Amino acid sequence: MPSDPGSADPVAVDIWNWSLDQSFADPSHARSLLSEDERGRAQRFLKDGDRQHYIVGRAGLRLILATYLGIDPRAVRFGYNDWGKPEFDLADRGRLHFNLSHSAGEAMLAVSAHARVGIDIEEIRPLQEDIASRFFSASECAALAALPGGEQLAGFYRCWTRKEAFVKAHGAGLSVPLDRFDVSIEAVEGQRLLQRLDRDIGQLSEWALLNLHVVDGFSGALAVCSAGREVMVHYRRRSAWSANMASMM
Repeated sequence: MPSDPGSADPVAVDIWNWSLDQSFADPSHARSLLSEDERGRAQRFLKDGDRQHYIVGRAGLRLILATYLGIDPRAVRFGYNDWGKPEFDLADRGRLHFNLSHSAGEAMLAVSAHARVGIDIEEIRPLQEDIASRFFSASECAALAALPGGEQLAGFYRCWTRKEAFVKAHGAGLSVPLDRFDVSIEAVEGQRLLQRLDRDIGQLSEWALLNLHVVDGFSGALAVCSAGREVMVHYRRRSAWSANMASMM
């Protein structure tokens, strides 16, 4: 990763992906990596499956971040900003930027040394209501309606994940109105998928918005506060944090 955040070097972002159903043979070990606060949060889930997914997601997050910090996963300390976004607490704050997303049985984590990141992954499922008209901008709704009927579901999820990734990277979450900026809904590559941004939210040139390579049946996007620099995405192997997990057992 780049050592000088002010340089024109590309911004490197690592992407990690793991299964929330298969990553831990022993669920009790995953739970042992969590803090007391996280265990309390886990107990508030009503469904066993949702509870287990949260536990495995947080355990994987701790294991991966611990490989960057060179510490025990149990020693990772999180704080939360005013909108609930996790970040490193105290001495660890600012050493890494990260963001976690999970949907159904899949989790994805973005990690970068010097740029704020946001990531979103969603399982593509039929929609039971008109969500687009409630949350998308007028321009996005028009672009979605212009797609052939058979492409509109995928177009909706491209738009949704791109918008979610941006507000997560921005840091203010859904307090940023989703109709105050536009993203492309097309199935295109590149880093300019963010097309309009109100000035009170930020400068369009400061951001990169990219597609993610995800498993079949999902859609995913990555947003990076890149300050105009190119973003280099590196997909990391699970074996790196699996080795860390093995050393804890």
